[in-house]
Order: sequence, then structure tokens, then C-alpha cells
Amino acid sequence: MKPITPAEECVLILLAAGRSERFGDTDKLQQEYLGQPLAFHVVTALESVPFKARIAVCSGSELDFGSRGYRVIHNDNPGDGMSGSVKLGVAAAREIGCAAVVVALADMPRVTATHIYRLLDATHGPDAVVASSNGVHPTPPAVFGADQFEALLTLEGDEGARAMVRAGRHVIAPESELLDVDRPEDLERLRTLR
Repeated sequence: MKPITPAEECVLILLAAGRSERFGDTDKLQQEYLGQPLAFHVVTALESVPFKARIAVCSGSELDFGSRGYRVIHNDNPGDGMSGSVKLGVAAAREIGCAAVVVALADMPRVTATHIYRLLDATHGPDAVVASSNGVHPTPPAVFGADQFEALLTLEGDEGARAMVRAGRHVIAPESELLDVDRPEDLERLRTLR
């Protein structure tokens, strides 16, 4: 079996450039959840993971990811969909040099460091694609080995890396950890969870 990929050899790419069209006129990432902006929950949860580097791909958000240890890359074309943000993040990670990237979403506030380590433990070699799953559907966060970077750089549209994720290995996590906030009712549901 190929060796497990350590966090120290990975770059975290946090996608925070979505247009939040289903949420309404406000920036969902700035919405208060348990005393801090929604987007900073995943930032806080992953602070202890010793990534080689952290990249936040943003568009119009006023949140200061730089103060939280992220290199901020501005996505001038959020209308290109998730693939545009993934490509910006992967290009920057490739410049840094890394064994893999961990792609996470800023609107998934209940992701845990434990789950990220489980994804990395399932990542064997540079051709790996390992995604999260609730047992039914694969979802971010996901890990992509360095041999997948070229494929990620050719993605188009809002489909992102879904086809790659579907074909990859899946690590199951509780559905409550993989909730993402797309609409105001998602945030309200989140606020009712303990």
C-alpha cells in the first residue's frame, strides 16, 4: 500500500467565492452562527491541522481570511462556477508545491479536523481522489493527489470536480457534519442542531 499523505505535504483550498444566489441579497458567509461569521467555523475547526499552506479563494466577501493565516486569491469571475475557484486554488497550490490539495467549502461550518484526518488517511499516492460522503452522496471536503492537478485545471462550469469525486474513494461522515448552507432555511436548520 502506498504511504498515507501527511497534512504537512498538503495545501488547503477553501472555496469562498460563490455568488450565494440561493441565499438572497446578503453574503451568507458573513451570517452570524454561534457567535462568529459562518465561514469562520471551518477556518477555526481546521486551525490545528498543520497544512503546508492555506489558500482562500474569495470574490466579494469582506471577511478577512488573511488574518487567519490564509493566502487570499480573488476570483474576479465567480460566474464561472466552482470550477473557476478550484482552478485558481490548484494553480496556486501547484506553485507552492505539494503532494495533494484538500478542497473545502466555507459554507460547511460543521466540518471537523478529525474528518479531514480520516480523508488524508484514505489518501494513498499522487493519483488519489478521496471525498466525503453521508453514505449516499459524495461531497466536499475532498482530497486530490498531485497527479490529479492537471485534470482539475481543465474543469469547466459549476459542476466543479463532481465527476472526479463520484469516481473516487469516499469516506463517510455523519450527515450533520457535511451540511452546507445554500438557503436561509439551511442556516435556520443549522441553528437548531446541537
